[in-house]
Amino acid sequence: MSQNTQFAAKPSTKKKIIILAVIIGVTVLLSTIITKNPPQSKRFKPSKSSQMTVVTKRLTPQHYQVIVESFGTVKPRTQSILFSQVSGQINEVSMQFRDGGFFEQGDVLVQLDDRDHKSEVKVSQANLLSANQVLLEERARVSQAQADWKRLGNGKTASALVLRKPQLEAAKAKVLSAQAQLDKAELALERTKIIAPYAGRILKKQVDLGQVVSANTQLASIFAVDYVEIRLPIKNKDLALINLPEEYRDIGEQGNKNNVKLTSDLMGHQEWRGKIIRTESAIDEQSQQLYVVAQINRPYDATTSRGSPIKIGQYVTAEIEGLALTSELVIPSSAIYQGSYVYIVEKGLLMRKEITLGWQNGKQAIVKSGLVAGDELVLTSLGQVSSGTPVSIEGQTRDRKKNKPNNKRNNKGKKNRDKKGKASREKIVRQKGTQQAKGESL
Repeated sequence: MSQNTQFAAKPSTKKKIIILAVIIGVTVLLSTIITKNPPQSKRFKPSKSSQMTVVTKRLTPQHYQVIVESFGTVKPRTQSILFSQVSGQINEVSMQFRDGGFFEQGDVLVQLDDRDHKSEVKVSQANLLSANQVLLEERARVSQAQADWKRLGNGKTASALVLRKPQLEAAKAKVLSAQAQLDKAELALERTKIIAPYAGRILKKQVDLGQVVSANTQLASIFAVDYVEIRLPIKNKDLALINLPEEYRDIGEQGNKNNVKLTSDLMGHQEWRGKIIRTESAIDEQSQQLYVVAQINRPYDATTSRGSPIKIGQYVTAEIEGLALTSELVIPSSAIYQGSYVYIVEKGLLMRKEITLGWQNGKQAIVKSGLVAGDELVLTSLGQVSSGTPVSIEGQTRDRKKNKPNNKRNNKGKKNRDKKGKASREKIVRQKGTQQAKGESL
């Protein structure tokens, strides 16, 4: 019994060994196959179809009027302070003697009490009359002295004292002094009327009716209204593109008085036209820029201002006419990236082009190098796009879609026609069957 069990165990052990050997062999075989045949990913060639549509502009040389931008603050041509040169009470003021009031040259703005000054004039007139009387009397004495000496002098030369010449000169001096006092009194009387020295406007008044003022009292701040000036800084890169008015010692003024448009949005859209009238003689130490002065003539006339009248101290932006250039490639500033490159479309591919600018403002730029006439400049704003990306131009894409036949519509129409034809044939068959059935019944 034990001997049979022993023989039975041996085949079972052999069987296990065989199974284990088979498993090991299969594992080694699979490992070899996997090692020699690694898995490969399916890679596709990049699509040649366009990935985006862009708007472009074909570059052509053109005439270009350079417009230089600047800014400044409005200042009056002449600004003054009115002072009282005599004392007195203010008896009368002009209707225009108020903040912002206009006046003309020669207008009486303030009238002081003049009664004291009129009295001084009369006293001076009386003194002058007395001095003239003394002078006449002294001249008569001189004539008498000359006659007496001629009769009694025995042909000798008379002295100045004998002929009363010093007394005559003293009388003349008293007349001159009295005349000067009268002139001074009349001038003081005249100064009781504060008269406008030029056509202008009241900036700020300091006195009013009934107030007593003394000499050298400030009455008002005024400014001239014939024209205003704006001091404008010019960037160094723009100086070569403006023919500025310069004055030379030997030949006078040279250059052009360039037109300038000044605008402001302080009270809606305001616009004025002016000219650059002069260039300052020194570079500003702080900004290291050259300043020019623009002038607006008659800025407070209704025909001059577009919108509200200009204000002193108002901030304005300026557009100065520079040189008129010919055959220049002009592109929008928005198409330039980092100030150094643009994108163009070349054979359906987006290409990056490094450029050099000759001049640029906030809206447009003149290309000095990097682009040529005929290039398709990309106007669409792009992010980080690689050079060589397939693109299509917006206008051309729309035209292709317009001319391309609509296969879906044609197929749909064909199906509808087939259905209609099939339905017609079935209807005819039914009609024939009905007719035959009627004939058989008859």
